[in-house]
Amino acid sequence: MPSELHLQAQVLPGNKIEIQHPELSVGETVEVSVFLRKESKSTRRSVIEILNELPGQRQFKTPEEVDKYLQGERDS
Repeated sequence: MPSELHLQAQVLPGNKIEIQHPELSVGETVEVSVFLRKESKSTRRSVIEILNELPGQRQFKTPEEVDKYLQGERDS
């Protein structure tokens, strides 16, 4: 078995980390080190988030309101 394994894991509910590897034996003593990644938070935002930050409110809140408005414009 290699003396060192590099694995990635996600933190599970309850702030737990589960490690599974076929080369680990039940009852074997291992040493575990955890390195926190310093990833920047995603700067990408959804269109809705951007629109909600704009001054004023969106004129239409539902697709039906848009259809009604457009039909009124067509009829005029």
